[in-house]
Amino acid sequence: MSLLFRTFAPCMKQGRLETITTRIISTTFMVVALAVFKPFELDAWQWQAYVHLVALGVIGFSICMITDIILKYVIKMPRSFKKGAEYIIRRNLWFQLINTPLVALGICLYRHFVLSDLIEGNQLSLVNFLETLAIIAFCSFAIGLYWRFKYRSKYLAMELEETRLLNEELKKMQEERVEELTLTGTTNESVTLQISHLLFMEAVGNYVKVSHLRDDQVHTDMLRATMKQMEETLQGYPMIVRCHRAFLVNLGQVEQIVSHSGSTLLLIKHCHESLPVSRSNMSQVRAAIKRA
Repeated sequence: MSLLFRTFAPCMKQGRLETITTRIISTTFMVVALAVFKPFELDAWQWQAYVHLVALGVIGFSICMITDIILKYVIKMPRSFKKGAEYIIRRNLWFQLINTPLVALGICLYRHFVLSDLIEGNQLSLVNFLETLAIIAFCSFAIGLYWRFKYRSKYLAMELEETRLLNEELKKMQEERVEELTLTGTTNESVTLQISHLLFMEAVGNYVKVSHLRDDQVHTDMLRATMKQMEETLQGYPMIVRCHRAFLVNLGQVEQIVSHSGSTLLLIKHCHESLPVSRSNMSQVRAAIKRA
């Protein structure tokens, strides 16, 4: 389990409570908007309009919870901060696309069976559905902007805290190993280096570029090989991990881990290089830091 998940992820009960709280806030916004603008001839009901607004709020909340179930079990998009802000934002977009027409339909049915007693114009029709859909879509758009900002801010705060903790652990585990290693490719070229002096490797076409220290200077050598071959050769060194499909990095030569706008970079010592960390490889980097 990732450091971020262990530190911040709520338990199942807290997750359900957060989902319910989110839907209550969203539904309340919709009810307040309807109370202000009073569509569907609600002002004709006088004080009873507020009773109907509460009923519409219950309908909206119930359909929101049904939409959450559809997203989780049908579309297979559970609500998880572990997958990042962009995932949550994308999930919310799917939620709006499904939830908005369902809520509009639910309100139309309520208009037809309850509100049409006083106002005949509330009877079920395509025009009424489109009118209701436009109103709910506007509310959904405004609510979506709010939650987009909310989730992005929350995730970025979590991401910064995780990065701080990773950097602390990274400094604790860095130590110099004097063991020498010879790397060879499919041709006669080879590179002999002290394992702690390896900085990183980069896939360049049919070659692997090896960046390492020699006499306190950064040198690069090219080996005709694949990253998979290099990864297998170095599997006995837990500090050397795949951070991206094109890069192997020596975590002992990482000066700092930097997170910015959902992306993670590894700043390498002794040079001005910064290596990207793909989302699929981030768990491998975390595990290597924790193991050391």
